[in-house]
Amino acid sequence: MPDAELWKKIRRIEVYTNRLVTSVLAGGYVSVFKGRGIEFAQVREYQPGDDVRAIDWNVTARMNRPFVKEYTEERELSMLLLVDVSSSVYFGSVQQLKRELATEFCASIAFSALRHNDRVGLVLFTDRIELTLPPKKGRRHVLRLIRELLHFTPTAARTNLEVALEYACRLLSRRSTLFVVSDFLAPDFRRPLDLARARHDVIAVAISDPRERELPDVGLIELKDAETGEVVLVDTHSPVVRRAFRERAQTRQESREQLFRQARVDTINLRTDQSVVPPLLEFFRRRKRRLARI
Repeated sequence: MPDAELWKKIRRIEVYTNRLVTSVLAGGYVSVFKGRGIEFAQVREYQPGDDVRAIDWNVTARMNRPFVKEYTEERELSMLLLVDVSSSVYFGSVQQLKRELATEFCASIAFSALRHNDRVGLVLFTDRIELTLPPKKGRRHVLRLIRELLHFTPTAARTNLEVALEYACRLLSRRSTLFVVSDFLAPDFRRPLDLARARHDVIAVAISDPRERELPDVGLIELKDAETGEVVLVDTHSPVVRRAFRERAQTRQESREQLFRQARVDTINLRTDQSVVPPLLEFFRRRKRRLARI
């Protein structure tokens, strides 16, 4: 893509997502992210009424009198967008490709972070780590992030979520919010997801297209696996074939949702035939209700 054309596209995304963040998403972002973390401030001598669970036993043992840890609310957050750029996300049968939808979502989160002085970073992955932009602040950094989402060409075709999740845990030295943006068409990744969830606030952003759930009746067609290159001939005129395809897709989705529930990972489900706004607002409402019960 020529630089002038790319810059125009970045500017269009900036204008659109800034308007979206200002008018629709700002309140939801603040309610579920800002001020949720704490960071260590100091150790001071125990006073009557202090919570005994805050006692620092190492310092207490050295000083022969009780000391407690004090924490302050952490206003600045660190976010990482872990984005799948394998060949399966270069698919879309309706309004846009799955990768374009991922870019729109990531831009919304990045500009929300920019508006509230938070750090945001980006990792693009396939079955390897393709690109890393560590979390930073600032408009230039966010625009660079969007440029890479639009323009970057990966070197591999397949997906390996285990590699991506383990790398994110090594990259992030402090507790952060980790958005995993993928179609999750990958082998079992439960173990690395559990490890990431233990250290970070993990949110799974599942991107799908209607044609991945339902085949149209258009006769004989060739279907190609974007990641393996395997080609099969399918008779979409057959009700049995269309039903089997639909049931298999439903089973895959239910298994994925069960995995996320068991791992206690929040989810956002995006579709290429829908705006990112309703799923994001629904996520904010769900998370706000859950946080209110804590």
